[in-house]
Amino acid sequence: MLIIPAIDLKDGKCVRLRQGIMEDETVFSDDPVSMAAQWVEQGARRLHLVDLNGAFDGEPKNADVVHAIAAAYPDLPIQIGGGIRTRETVQTYIDAGVQYVIIGTKAITEPDFIRALCREFAGHVIVGIDAKDGMVAIKGWAEVSNQNATDVAKSFEADGVSAIVYTDISRDGMMQGVNVEATRNLADAVNIPIIASGGITNMGDIEGLCAVADHGIMGAITGRAIYEGTLDFAEAQSYSDNQQ
Repeated sequence: MLIIPAIDLKDGKCVRLRQGIMEDETVFSDDPVSMAAQWVEQGARRLHLVDLNGAFDGEPKNADVVHAIAAAYPDLPIQIGGGIRTRETVQTYIDAGVQYVIIGTKAITEPDFIRALCREFAGHVIVGIDAKDGMVAIKGWAEVSNQNATDVAKSFEADGVSAIVYTDISRDGMMQGVNVEATRNLADAVNIPIIASGGITNMGDIEGLCAVADHGIMGAITGRAIYEGTLDFAEAQSYSDNQQ
């Protein structure tokens, strides 16, 4: 299981939000490229980037930073989400060297968009499913829909997405522990890889996810915990590697 450092971008800086609230931010670095270097030096084999401004504005706002990180590490798989609403945006990121684009809100509201992307950019499309109490949330978590997360995941599996990033939004950024059971249940329901996100706080969470990784959990995204020091990234990845 990969431990995937998150670099959340807001106004060109590396930040973390609590439960997706733009005003409730902690700035961890003014230089996201150097922050990426830190995680790569500690053994990161994938990076998770989020354009927070883009997620709220509906179009990329931190693309220059994303392109700079991709240029600095051309052989490192990078996944990017936030504000990806058009095929042209996807094309721009792929051309810049980004390996995966993560589609969230638009995947839920316009599923035909995902089908078209999977045909044109096969192997590069990931869907982000954010859920609260098992129901899908959209628009920066501002709205909880009436769609069941498992049913939505199955439909995207049929469309050909490469993986699903699953976030329990009630726990994201709150340092309350990952929802292992919900993540495992989703992984059991589909045959494509699940990337866990939201609430990872310490080694106990990593151990819990590793214990069920063989259900189809290929990675775990961690942000606040590795920035605030409640989780040692290198230790977590080493532990995960030794479970195989």
